[in-house]
Formats: sequence, C-alpha cells, structure tokens
Amino acid sequence: MPPLAARWRRLVARIIDALLVGIPISAVYSAVTWGERWNATDSKTTSLGIVTMLVYFIYEGLMLTTRGQTVGKMAMKIRVAMLENGAIPQGTPGWTRAAVYSLPEVVPCCGFVFWLINVLWCTWDMPYHQCIHDKAAKTVVVSTVQ
Repeated sequence: MPPLAARWRRLVARIIDALLVGIPISAVYSAVTWGERWNATDSKTTSLGIVTMLVYFIYEGLMLTTRGQTVGKMAMKIRVAMLENGAIPQGTPGWTRAAVYSLPEVVPCCGFVFWLINVLWCTWDMPYHQCIHDKAAKTVVVSTVQ
C-alpha cells in the first residue's frame, strides 16, 4: 500500500474539484434564471445547492469508480484506494463514498453540520486518517508519488 496522502493535499484536491464543478453550474444556473429577482432566502439558493451537490455526487462517483481519482486528486497526486488491497473503489464502494460525502449536505440545516464533521474526521482518526465517507466505503486516500 502506498503512503497515506497528506491532509493538506486532500483539502486542495477538494477545493479544485469544488471549483471545477461549482463554477460552471453557477454560470449555467445564473444564465437560466437571468432576470428573475434574486433573494438569498429564496428557493433559488436552495435549488442551486441541490443541483450542485447532485452533479458533484455524479462527478465524484464516476471518477472514483473508473480511475480512483478526481481531477483535483490527479492534480495533487493522490488517489482513493480500497483499505483491504489498495485497488480502485469500483462499483458500490466508489458510489458509497461519493454519496456519504456529497448528498447529506442537501438536508436543510443539519446537512452542513454532518458534512463538516465528516470532512474534519480525518484530523483525529487513527491510523488511516479516514473521513466518515472513507469509513463508509472502506477506503483510504494515498499518495501516487513516493
């Protein structure tokens, strides 16, 4: 098994992926709703968040089950591996990991709290530095450079 990925690399990879998915969706959504009144408490904000999380779920699920990496992970030279053998999380494990990471955030109020606890979990988890979405899928994030 390759060495575990540094937490800062995981964070930067997530930021890259969030920008890669979020910017185009926001641009298209803004173009589609152009001219409509914008109010931060409006349902438009909620629907944009739901659309973004669903697209992120599909993006991450497809990338993990086929390559074991998202574009952000490729840029940061890390990948997701099955804990038991280091293989790509094909099928259910990849989709489970993507679902536990992205889908709870669409739940009003408590979704963000779960998401925050999920991503911070790796800061105190030992010995594999797994987030909750890693534990659910039985995966770890490893470095691709040695």
